[in-house]
Amino acid sequence: MSGNLRIERVVTAGVFELDGGSWDVDNNVWLVGDDDEVVIVDAAHDEKTITGAVGGRAVVAVVCTHGHNDHVTVAPQLSEHLHAPVVLHPGDRELWEMTHPGSRFRGTEDGERIAVAGTELEVIHTPGHSPGSICLHLPEAKALFSGDTLFSGGPGATGRSFSDFPTIISSIRERLFALPEDTKVHTGHGDHTTIGAEAPHLAEWIARGH
Repeated sequence: MSGNLRIERVVTAGVFELDGGSWDVDNNVWLVGDDDEVVIVDAAHDEKTITGAVGGRAVVAVVCTHGHNDHVTVAPQLSEHLHAPVVLHPGDRELWEMTHPGSRFRGTEDGERIAVAGTELEVIHTPGHSPGSICLHLPEAKALFSGDTLFSGGPGATGRSFSDFPTIISSIRERLFALPEDTKVHTGHGDHTTIGAEAPHLAEWIARGH
């Protein structure tokens, strides 16, 4: 990893809402970059806290790992105030419209590379938690930003609308568990893990279902 490249975590608190329910949640917002520029991974809840962590750096993009409200809460505001595009997989357009009807985003797709701080984040499309869920792989730092696709202890939830358990299992098995075992997984909520720590448990997850 180059000298100035770093990964910073910002934790924000708010409410996740879907299917008529609401849950208090803490979200991880990740800043990936150096002293000059950053990519914001997810736009959860609190614009002031996120912009404070950015400081005076240029923002390349606000990348949303998926369209659930708690990951896109302040995306349009960040986009406007930091002069950066919101990036979201178009598979989650319907979820996005639930929170930000009429607001625009730039679509992404599997394999896109987002340049920042002399390196690149690779987009991995990992549907299941939602149709447009993505993860971001940063090989130089042996890091993966998994959104709500993979957590310490299992896959993201699939019991609500727009989600599917067999699909998330396929995404994890075929795309994420193909990464090196020492890849550190920076999750959308809670503590980090590694690919090597989670991969042996796949059969257990399948057996217990969602």
